[in-house]
Amino acid sequence: MRDVLPELKRWWSAGETVGVGTVVATFRSAPRQPGAAMLVGPDATVVGSVSGGCVEGALYELAQEVMASQRPVLQRYGVSDDDAFAVGLTCGGILDVYVEEVDRQSFPELGDVIADIEAERPVAVVTVIDHPDPARVGRRMVVRPPGAQPERQGSLGSGRVDDAVADDALGLLAAGRVETLEYGPEGERRGEGQRVFVQSFAPAPRMIVFGAIDFAAAVARMGTFLGYRVTVCDARPVFATKTRFPSADEVVVEWPHRYLASEAEAGRLDERTVVCVLTHDPKFDVPVLEVALRLPRVAYVGAMGSRRTHEDRMARLVEAGLTPEELSRLASPIGLDLGARTPEETAVSIAAEIIALRWGGEGERLGTLSGAIHHHG
Repeated sequence: MRDVLPELKRWWSAGETVGVGTVVATFRSAPRQPGAAMLVGPDATVVGSVSGGCVEGALYELAQEVMASQRPVLQRYGVSDDDAFAVGLTCGGILDVYVEEVDRQSFPELGDVIADIEAERPVAVVTVIDHPDPARVGRRMVVRPPGAQPERQGSLGSGRVDDAVADDALGLLAAGRVETLEYGPEGERRGEGQRVFVQSFAPAPRMIVFGAIDFAAAVARMGTFLGYRVTVCDARPVFATKTRFPSADEVVVEWPHRYLASEAEAGRLDERTVVCVLTHDPKFDVPVLEVALRLPRVAYVGAMGSRRTHEDRMARLVEAGLTPEELSRLASPIGLDLGARTPEETAVSIAAEIIALRWGGEGERLGTLSGAIHHHG
């Protein structure tokens, strides 16, 4: 959704009506993940995509019908032998797409939501996409973390439903996840029949790169490309400069272990945070790895170095008192074996390992494997 927000904001602010199709669930090798969106503007302009071209034509027509009828539709697109190239997914996947009209009347809170997103304040939008009572479909609630003003806007139809879904939405928001949840008609957790789509808009996940070396510049560029907010940290001010790392969001001069500990204490790390230790110097990397591997929640901790450096580092970490379980979280030597030589190629291998661990990939050549291409976490 983020990639279509500028156009959606412009049309919504102008009082126009927009047809919005959002992927709310995927099965098998679906080309795009939940949250991907396509807009059909008031001038019939199309912005964004939900499948990379497979079903956009059919969705375009459906969005126009929804705008005309003012009734939302939950539509499933899959493979059909007869019309796979017309309205099906040639990749063999299945998409559930929720199609609705959005304007100031149907979504009055959108301006506040966009303001939150632009200010990098966490916010979740919850929409009823299926319900035994058709009047409930399209109901919406905006959920923010405790202490935000306001914490909730809108209602899904009853206080019981709102309370149950808000709790779950806050959990998804904390993890930055997008998901469709199922409840009973009145929010019963063990029930079925009501499906709600929770779209979390959390600040960009963090990538913290320790070691202001040429490899770090390439990793920082790759992190920015993948959507991370990148910090480069090094204790040596002559090397840790914005000029050397123009793609980084911030460059910090500080001892790595002190910086990481202070960020953890301030609550600025979460289960999406990626830590890359590229110093391969014991006086820097051992202390920071002691901190990183003891953190209760980060997505990835990787450390660069040769096999000899790795063995020496592991021995030092064992001597420092780290447990086998803590050491098992360390990706070292960092990256996948791609035969990388240059800093840029090494950055690709590191990114490949991060992606593989995030989605459960094995890092093997797809041409040698059978089964679904896309893993679903």
